[in-house]
Amino acid sequence: MRNAILDLDTSGQTCIDLTSHVRSFCASEISGLCNVFVPHATAGLAIIELGAGSERDLAELIERILPRQNIYSHVHGSVGHGRDHVLPALISPSVTVPVIDGEPAFGTWQYLVLVDTNRDNPQRQVRLSFLTG
Repeated sequence: MRNAILDLDTSGQTCIDLTSHVRSFCASEISGLCNVFVPHATAGLAIIELGAGSERDLAELIERILPRQNIYSHVHGSVGHGRDHVLPALISPSVTVPVIDGEPAFGTWQYLVLVDTNRDNPQRQVRLSFLTG
């Protein structure tokens, strides 16, 4: 098993494209699985299409489902920060991608993104692990 950690700043961004990082991490491998994990209680990972408005659509969907208002029991931090702590229940903090001959087997329009709505802490880590059988 091989591991790596990405340190990211998500200031002002809901979706951060991780696809090129995953491709680079897997390039020296043959075949196996790449697990991507976000060790934070307020962020998740999603596989979506990018560049056609999907990022904005995802941000708007999150706002409709989990509005940034003071309606949550979890009340510390900025207004509506409780919603950030519920986000990983809907957008998983981990994704596993099959890798074939050193290439993550994403579909044609699939990109892996970090989803982070937390305004209080933009410093994030993403952990990558490569597993072979």
